[in-house]
Amino acid sequence: MNIQKFLLKKIHRALLAITNESFFHLIQVQQSTKRKFGNYQINGLIAISKKLNIPIEEFAKKFIQFINLNDVAHTIKIEKPGFINIFLNTKWISNQINNIFSASHLGITPATPKTIVIDYSGPNVAKEMHVGHLRSTVIGDSIARVLSFLGHNVIRANHIGDWGTQFGMLIAYIEKNAQTRFLLNKTIQLSTLEHFYREAKKKYDIDPDFAELSRNYVLKLQKGDKHYRQIWKYLVDISILNNQDIYVRLNINLKKSDIIGESFYNDMLPGIVSDLKNKGLAVTSNGATVVFLKNYHNKLGTPFGVIIQKKDGAYLYSTTDIACIKYRCKVLHADRIIYYIDSRQKQHLIQAWEIADKAGYIEKSVLLEHHMCGMLLGKDSKPFKTRAGNALKLKTLLDEALERARCLILNKNPNLKYTEINKLAHIISIGAIKYSELSKNRITDYIFDWNNMLNFEGNTAPYVQYACTRISAIFKRSKQPNFQLKKNNIQLETEEEILLAICLLQFEEMIVAVSNQGAPHILCSYLYKLSVLFSSFYENCPIIKAHNTHIKYSRLKLALITMRTLKTGLNLLGIKTVRYM
Repeated sequence: MNIQKFLLKKIHRALLAITNESFFHLIQVQQSTKRKFGNYQINGLIAISKKLNIPIEEFAKKFIQFINLNDVAHTIKIEKPGFINIFLNTKWISNQINNIFSASHLGITPATPKTIVIDYSGPNVAKEMHVGHLRSTVIGDSIARVLSFLGHNVIRANHIGDWGTQFGMLIAYIEKNAQTRFLLNKTIQLSTLEHFYREAKKKYDIDPDFAELSRNYVLKLQKGDKHYRQIWKYLVDISILNNQDIYVRLNINLKKSDIIGESFYNDMLPGIVSDLKNKGLAVTSNGATVVFLKNYHNKLGTPFGVIIQKKDGAYLYSTTDIACIKYRCKVLHADRIIYYIDSRQKQHLIQAWEIADKAGYIEKSVLLEHHMCGMLLGKDSKPFKTRAGNALKLKTLLDEALERARCLILNKNPNLKYTEINKLAHIISIGAIKYSELSKNRITDYIFDWNNMLNFEGNTAPYVQYACTRISAIFKRSKQPNFQLKKNNIQLETEEEILLAICLLQFEEMIVAVSNQGAPHILCSYLYKLSVLFSSFYENCPIIKAHNTHIKYSRLKLALITMRTLKTGLNLLGIKTVRYM
């Protein structure tokens, strides 16, 4: 049930009855921010009244006469200067909640299916995942879950950096060091591989001969040299295996089959360059192949040039990204492509899109969206790093969270079995980390703080998880089978029941907003609000000891719908629930 959509249909009909002109785009329906203004508010009437040259008071009264909400609202009020407030009818709310109880999918209307590619996570190869990867990973995964839940065909694309200069450096370092070659023949840890990379980078920055050698190895890789491809694959496989362990631990729905790295597009690159040349988009400049963009200018004021092939024949990230867009549009037939990457990549991404669009690789109907992610900052307001100057490893964060959750559980439940403590600590710690990230507006930068990241109180995952366990405990005590509840309709008597029921009915419109904006923090805010409303309902409305059997069944039914909604919402965030806390 989408109340906003339902009201908009009623409003549209009312406008058509008043005027033949289409002013529907000026109307907005939103949830009221204060209870005294009802449950929903209609905005936009002032603009329409001005266009029709009718006083707003007169137009608002006329509008109310034509809007048919007799069974839906018990009161419709005009609020100056020209808003209309809607107070929903309690009986109508009860009927809608009863429909949700019997319906599958919590009564949510499936969307018209579209093919949606979501580009997220994208860790570096030969490096351990760090906290900077957390945001793209958990946000992208949550939106993929939401869009799948609504019925879309979602293609998860883990665009890893498994190509380019870093591999030239690594191979050059490996080839020049006998001890390193020896280690490579054994099973090595990703941390060892990262050490190789750091040493190679140091040498690359100070030794011109080594830098030239590294670039030569990049060319050999791009041309398909078997020996160096074998080394490259070994390095990539170690990284993928390590990253997959992190994904499993974080409950992220990314598999090895979702990896479409930069190397995947390598065979497409010569054709891309040739095609851009043939279409007059790319030209030769100082030996390199360049696309000049008129809308972008360098410091000299001349059009900005995007290099797609260097004079030594090597390709760049821009070339790969153009090939990537073409593949997603022409082969995967994407209707919508969403990128969850750093805000600093905005210009690079827009330039790649513009070139691909000019080349005719993107259909006009395709939506390209860069859902920018703000940065994780240290207390100095710079990109977060440890005291050693390195980015905090994601594994270190997860281990610290697990230990804190384990201590918390031991303090409250010292008699639990060791296996139960570990299982509970894992779910609670992962939930706390993910929720901390997901509950923030994705576009904002924020300062990393251990206590905030691993907080278990207030607007946190444990608070919402606890609401679920509390409801489970109610049903365990009531010993009431679910089939018995179907026979009894919900009857809303108190304000707490009504507010909880309305919030439950708003689940669909909230999910639609999350899917449109790519913003999981909206879902987090909703789940927290629902948990708070349930707590108020639980404290003020006796359930098992209700004053009569019908009200008992009614409240149990309301509690069960709340638990289903909370569990569904947490699952869409990639957070598990527990039986007890």
